[in-house]
Amino acid sequence: MKKNTNGKIMDIVHHPHPILRRPADSVKADKIKSPEFRQFLADMEATMLAKDGAGLAAPQVGTSERIVVIAGKNGDNLILINPQITRRSWGKIIGEEGCLSVIDDRGRIIYGQVERHKHVTCQYIDAQGKKKKIQAEEPLARVIQHELDHLDGILFIDRLVN
Repeated sequence: MKKNTNGKIMDIVHHPHPILRRPADSVKADKIKSPEFRQFLADMEATMLAKDGAGLAAPQVGTSERIVVIAGKNGDNLILINPQITRRSWGKIIGEEGCLSVIDDRGRIIYGQVERHKHVTCQYIDAQGKKKKIQAEEPLARVIQHELDHLDGILFIDRLVN
């Protein structure tokens, strides 16, 4: 999906808001084609871009649904609806992560080291309602794992390594 200029910027929900700890609900297939849902996707995309995020999950904007937007190259952003990781590599790697929803008392993003799988395969539904599969390696694999954790009520601070 190309950069979208018709989305509005939504407020980011911050830890310890309870929606960030609740498993998100699946999106019903008939909802995907609705104008309201398409506008919500445009709003999520605009919010992610405006906040300079690598990705954004719906719970981060106060909606407990299984939707993720990931920043892509050249504005080709990924929209994942009801995503599910189906394969994970044995190999793992430690890297730095931050989160728009995890900030300090001055409003700055907190960062930390997190171990993630090097490669993942993820099945999802795209914005047109089609089933898709993506095979990702670092750094996209890290972003997918981070954002899908949000859909399960898990924050990167739960996975910090010493």
